[in-house]
Amino acid sequence: MIDAQSAKVKLDSIIQELATYYVGEASLLKKILAAALSNGHILFEDYPGLGKTLLVKLFARSTGCSFSRVQFTPDMLPADILGTRIWQPNTGTFETMKGPIFTQVLLADEINRATPRTQSALLEAMEERQVTIEGETHPLPRPFLVLATQNPIELEGTYPLPEAQLDRFALQLSLGYPGSLEEESTILKRRIGWRTDDPTDMVQPLGSPTDFVELQDLVENHVYVDPSIIDYTSEIVRATRVHPRVEVGVSPRGGLSLMKLARAYALLEGRDFVTPDDVKLLAPDAFSHRTILKLEDALENYPVRRIIEEVVSKVAVPTDYRRTDS
Repeated sequence: MIDAQSAKVKLDSIIQELATYYVGEASLLKKILAAALSNGHILFEDYPGLGKTLLVKLFARSTGCSFSRVQFTPDMLPADILGTRIWQPNTGTFETMKGPIFTQVLLADEINRATPRTQSALLEAMEERQVTIEGETHPLPRPFLVLATQNPIELEGTYPLPEAQLDRFALQLSLGYPGSLEEESTILKRRIGWRTDDPTDMVQPLGSPTDFVELQDLVENHVYVDPSIIDYTSEIVRATRVHPRVEVGVSPRGGLSLMKLARAYALLEGRDFVTPDDVKLLAPDAFSHRTILKLEDALENYPVRRIIEEVVSKVAVPTDYRRTDS
């Protein structure tokens, strides 16, 4: 088993490889890796053309994982994603034809364009890492990560994700526009240099799926969380439920997800213990999509993220949280 510092070297190399092709904040790349290391899924809500698809393909390639893309449409059926059983006349038997979900990194593009029936087909896969096809259960490969996208401005012909499905996503992220003229120009210069719209084939895999699973196991089994950090996280979760603008606060699953994310982020920083800063950094992205505002605030489009940041700022921060057994 590798240690935290060796893991950081590996993860830094992945981030550097991604940054070679994707122009954006390093903190965003770290959050994506933190979600993946915590065995969590990501929902990207952003405008078209910001590089979401490219970033997911780059991530899959750099980690050596298999990749599938599903373009969701209103006429898509669950079997189009999961697969089905087909009668084979030559053998006189039914053969299971597995769908695109049998991969390690699944890009669910414009997931909110699918009907609720098709969206719900992903629930079992996202939560239990298995798929049931006509009564027969099939395990999904490790790692298994869903990175979904939805467009926040085109609502015609879309179906909002149910709360049960939103709760399955560890993070909701937004890439945003380039932050400066320099970044904007860098994107254009790199595209000219690649001589192709998709540079994925130029990326060198920096490990295998087995290596990534080893890193996930390191997060799960060897990153220490002090009881004071657990209480700190629990206080934040409970505070979201009593905020005057909130109708439904964060669920226990949300608290568990944040704890996993914080442990993964600690490993990205080369630590084998979680700090309050890990929790504070990730809470807005981990909790905003899990929080339902009261009707009047929702109609006014009050920023949910601002509520989470306000809650975090009011909870007392623990000061003694480092492990003492190392």
